[in-house]
Amino acid sequence: MQKSPFISLNQSLILLRITTAALFLAHAVIRITGGTIDRFGGFLDSKGLMIGTPIVWAITAYEIIGGILLCLGYFTKWLCAGFILLLIVGIILIHAANGWFVGEHGSGGIEYSFALIIAFVVIAAAANKKRY
Repeated sequence: MQKSPFISLNQSLILLRITTAALFLAHAVIRITGGTIDRFGGFLDSKGLMIGTPIVWAITAYEIIGGILLCLGYFTKWLCAGFILLLIVGIILIHAANGWFVGEHGSGGIEYSFALIIAFVVIAAAANKKRY
């Protein structure tokens, strides 16, 4: 069999896991350093959730702790399930009303969240492999 000029499947799965985790870590860090937790909490309050700001802090903590653990390859399936749940709730509360597309042909739709859900499904499925 001819060797691929690209990275191996196993390396690709590791790259996907680390990159996807890093995306959530970045969002959490920016939420804290940018001071947008209260604004996001107010948005959740406006959607009928009584404790928006504490919920945002819980989400942020999950994204930081879960992101670090996922980067390291710990509790992969459980963390993926949690991130998928966060994404589904985000789709329901925020993105579904904006349609499918995130940009160019739309504004803030579910497209990106859907792609991340698929990435987490692949990451969780790959966690069955001992090499991964």
